[in-house]
Amino acid sequence: MAASHRANATIPLPLIVAPLVAVLLLFSSAATTAADGGVDSAGGDMTHLHFFFHENFSAGPNGTTAAVSPPARGDGSSFGSVGVVDDMLKEGADPSSRLIGRVQGLTAGASLSNGAVTTMLNMVFTDGPYKGSTLAVFGRAVLGTVIERPVIGGTGAFRMARGYTLSKMVNSTDPNLLILEYNVYLSH
Repeated sequence: MAASHRANATIPLPLIVAPLVAVLLLFSSAATTAADGGVDSAGGDMTHLHFFFHENFSAGPNGTTAAVSPPARGDGSSFGSVGVVDDMLKEGADPSSRLIGRVQGLTAGASLSNGAVTTMLNMVFTDGPYKGSTLAVFGRAVLGTVIERPVIGGTGAFRMARGYTLSKMVNSTDPNLLILEYNVYLSH
């Protein structure tokens, strides 16, 4: 008899509604913070960087790339290729502009169809206000498009950085020089 009495007992409505309202408020607060974009929920800084990446394909002493492994196929694709880079970060697109850092990392031809490469890059700042700091960027790149890649970490002024990069090709008169304009948006 006592068991059936407990089964028919009702829980007061305020005890059910109060936790549900609290959960809904928590979710709506988190969604508002994430969608805001101008607020770093961790209390960190928001930073926008603008610079130019210069990659020299020449085989001479000024070359900044090296092939570690050639493409796996003879069909003209880059699939299976692996390379290393030690490219320049400069203030401007002009090759004589001030050097502010280096981009050091690996590239791998990872697409069978469209020339996409997977990149693992460390942006090492050697001059200017972020001298001694680094950013780690990992992601997919297809030249000729606006390339978006995530920033997955950093050191120095960018410790615990997260964000993204947008880069696009800039016309160069030197056929051995690839220039990319970078905009980097960070929370750190």
